[in-house]
Order: sequence, then structure tokens, then C-alpha cells
Amino acid sequence: MKLFALILSILSFSTFAEVNLVKVDKSENKMYLLDDGKIIKEYRVAFGGAPKGHKEQEGDQKTPEGVYTLDYKKEDSSFYRAMHINYPNEADLDNAKRKGVSAGGFIMVHGQRNWLGWLSGITQNFNWTNGCIALTNSEMDEFMDLVKVGTKIQIEW
Repeated sequence: MKLFALILSILSFSTFAEVNLVKVDKSENKMYLLDDGKIIKEYRVAFGGAPKGHKEQEGDQKTPEGVYTLDYKKEDSSFYRAMHINYPNEADLDNAKRKGVSAGGFIMVHGQRNWLGWLSGITQNFNWTNGCIALTNSEMDEFMDLVKVGTKIQIEW
């Protein structure tokens, strides 16, 4: 009976769940895929080396905070597979301009560095990216299957 329930759960999840928000909690190193407010998947993620606070300039090792859009998939990434976050937005660009710095960009949800995916059991315990959000490669495959281009991503501390 438990096996039947598990199979039914898997079929229901993949058939009916539609991710309409990706929520990231930087303080907990967690990412949640939500369907109308209901968590359908949870991941442990890694960020840049200085995750606390909003990304303000290129090279600051921070992951942006706020609501952005996942606007395209990148299958030829140096980090297995990736989905781009549309950072910087107008407010980010204005803030960087006021400070006289580059806002940076090319922030992604991505897998592990190519050919080093086997180390994810270690790397996912540390914040190692340059401001991106990292998953294991198998989690990235699942993420790419479940999350459509155009989905909102809400990132907060």
C-alpha cells in the first residue's frame, strides 16, 4: 500500500504541479519551488562567499535580493546547466550608477562546475559561487524540468 501511495504521489507531483514561484531564503541556504503557495520541492543551495545583503556591485560575492524573473535557460553553461535571473533591474542599475560602480550581472541558478559535479556532497555545504545560486547537477536537472522560463524568483535574507 505504501508503494502505491508513493507512486501516486510522484505521478500527481509531475502531472499536476506547476511551479509559479521560486522562493529563496538566503539565511537558511534554502530554495523552495511553490505552486500557489504550496511548497512542492525544497533544495539546499549555495551562494556567493558573502551572501548577507543585496548585491550592489560586480565582484561583491552577493546574491541579489528582491523579486526577479527567470528569463532564459542556458544549456552550455560552465556550471552544468543554468537558468538566468534578470538581475540587474532598473533600481539595481540606478543604485550602481549613484555609487559609480558596475552592478554586475549574469546571475544564474546553476549546477556544479563542469567535471566537478561529483564533489557536490562537499561543495553544497559552503557558499562558493560569485553570487549565483547553486544546486547539485541532479537537482538542476529537476529544476529545469519543473521551472518554466518567465517564472518569478523571490530572494530574501
